Amino acid sequence: MGESTEQFAADAAGAQAAAQAGSVPGADRTVRRPDGATRAAQSTGAAVRGRIRDQRRTPARPRLWFELALIGVSYWLYSLVRNAVPEQDVIAQRHAGWIWDFEQHLGIAVERSVNHAVDSVAWLIVGMNYYYATLHFIVTIGVLVWLYRSHPGRYAAARTVLFVTTGLALIGFYFYPLAPPRLMTGGAFIDTVKVHDTWGSMASGAAASVSNQYAAMPSMHIGWSLWCGLTIFFLARPLWGRVLGLLYPALTLLVIVSTANHFWMDAVGGAVCLALGFAAARLVYHVWVYQLPRTRTAPEDDLTVPEQWALTKVDH
Repeated sequence: MGESTEQFAADAAGAQAAAQAGSVPGADRTVRRPDGATRAAQSTGAAVRGRIRDQRRTPARPRLWFELALIGVSYWLYSLVRNAVPEQDVIAQRHAGWIWDFEQHLGIAVERSVNHAVDSVAWLIVGMNYYYATLHFIVTIGVLVWLYRSHPGRYAAARTVLFVTTGLALIGFYFYPLAPPRLMTGGAFIDTVKVHDTWGSMASGAAASVSNQYAAMPSMHIGWSLWCGLTIFFLARPLWGRVLGLLYPALTLLVIVSTANHFWMDAVGGAVCLALGFAAARLVYHVWVYQLPRTRTAPEDDLTVPEQWALTKVDH
């Protein structure tokens, strides 16, 4: 005898329910009750975006060999481009005159008075000459090494600020050649390195023939020293270290003026480049450099299914 229509419908409904529950042989026996999406369910684009987002939030410390190569190549390119800019003497002198007149109009044209006053103290100006020639590189490299070792989570972003700042400076060197005060025609400034015969400066002496003398705007002595000072101030723990961080760019400003290597306005240009460098890093990492974690957090476990998912095996 054939089964009734009602019985057939009931059996069909039961079979469908059993299949959905995983009780039918060959059917998927795992019942997933998701609280979110699995990584396997993400598209390739979403996965890449997620990885980039993680790198922004907790950037990893670069490999040492890569970083040394990057810094070496970058400085070589910086020197190459900086010195390849044509030394346009007439334009550079004209720009120097404009800046000097502008500072006089503002009542801040005190560079010449400072230059002559400090030059009268031989030991002080000689010390400043060596400061200008050496600490610019020593302190910057020292801070980079300190960041790499002690603040690996912040290193890449902080280094990005320095690189962007320097790149912007190259643009300034190219489009705004500027004679420093010591080379300004009729400025009556003292070239302290030349007068006191101190070594090491690329701005005077034999080294001047292989260095662009009109790459003065903006001042990277200020840009780099301010980057070092702020990094130390925000990240150093002892109070004395933070104080030294703030004093370093202030002392550098006094040195560049006393040695007649820069105008006040060159220092302003360096500070502006640094501010733009910080803004660029903010766009990349979505937070300010010093707000990043000190060290990178532990990477997420590569689970195809998150632990909070409930996986139930139905046996029969």
